[in-house]
Amino acid sequence: MNTNTRSVNIHQLKPSQPDAGRLVKIMTMIAWLVLAIGVVLCVANIAEFNDRNWGLMVGIGFLVGSVHIYVIGTAIGLVHKRALNQAVENSSSSK
Repeated sequence: MNTNTRSVNIHQLKPSQPDAGRLVKIMTMIAWLVLAIGVVLCVANIAEFNDRNWGLMVGIGFLVGSVHIYVIGTAIGLVHKRALNQAVENSSSSK
């Protein structure tokens, strides 16, 4: 039988605050990657500039999508900071 076991009291565990900073950094990197893919696709398919050029249309979609990814990531970071600031203000005002 395994004797290397330990008991943990659930009251000793404290809930950790979610870290949105890491998510914002990851989403920013993804946005830059998608932007780079979009630029490459647009430059590679710029010769025939019309709406039937699938490579160009997908490249433009990647450009637009990268902006959306960046904005959503930034919004998540701002909402998280605001929630933390309000929590700190509420805890300090209730004392």
